[in-house]
Amino acid sequence: MAGSAAQRASGVLRAGADLVLPVTCGGCTRPGSRWCARCSARLADDPVLCRPRVPPGIPVWALGRYRGPHRQAILALKEHGRRDLVIPLGSSVARAMRTLARWGELPDAPRLHLVPAPTRTLSARRRGGDPVSAIATRTAQALGSRVSVAPMLVTAGAARDSAGLDARDRARNLRGAVQLRASARRPGPGSSVILVDDVLTTGATVAESVHVLASVGVEVAAAVVIAAA
Repeated sequence: MAGSAAQRASGVLRAGADLVLPVTCGGCTRPGSRWCARCSARLADDPVLCRPRVPPGIPVWALGRYRGPHRQAILALKEHGRRDLVIPLGSSVARAMRTLARWGELPDAPRLHLVPAPTRTLSARRRGGDPVSAIATRTAQALGSRVSVAPMLVTAGAARDSAGLDARDRARNLRGAVQLRASARRPGPGSSVILVDDVLTTGATVAESVHVLASVGVEVAAAVVIAAA
């Protein structure tokens, strides 16, 4: 009886909290769920091969276009603090990587390292952490012990926000701004590296990241992003 009373009280508290802060889906704002089945299905579509305006020299795969639940979830996570979306987004990236591996588009290596695309330190601090690194971590957890996260890159403070810049200006803005972390450890022999990012706009970030990693002997096999603009 005491347990039933506690459960009823807990239910009342949750209902009261929902009235103050309604639970809505992070992908479509539908009430009643933080991540609905429809949005989960949309992000479970087969990944698509992208053709960025700034060629990075590696295949870039996206879970979908930057619209609908793909766009809404990224904005909710990055701009509105919906850290609960890290789990469904990271799980969706893991599902896409399994598909790519089944297609033979990812290397069959004993170890796989996920390198999060660089984020400006100030942006990460404002958002309470780096969302891309959090998504990569969740992806690695979903894929198993052979996969780990290698936070090797950082964006220098001199780089300005790329919003509104065209492909040429984005490339110029990032040239020399993407840097290797002082604490970065290079993947061991036989390992493969996959770059992970949230949004592909022009391909400038991916291209510069690949260039910086190549300069220290780290070859990137592919990049996987949640959405392509």
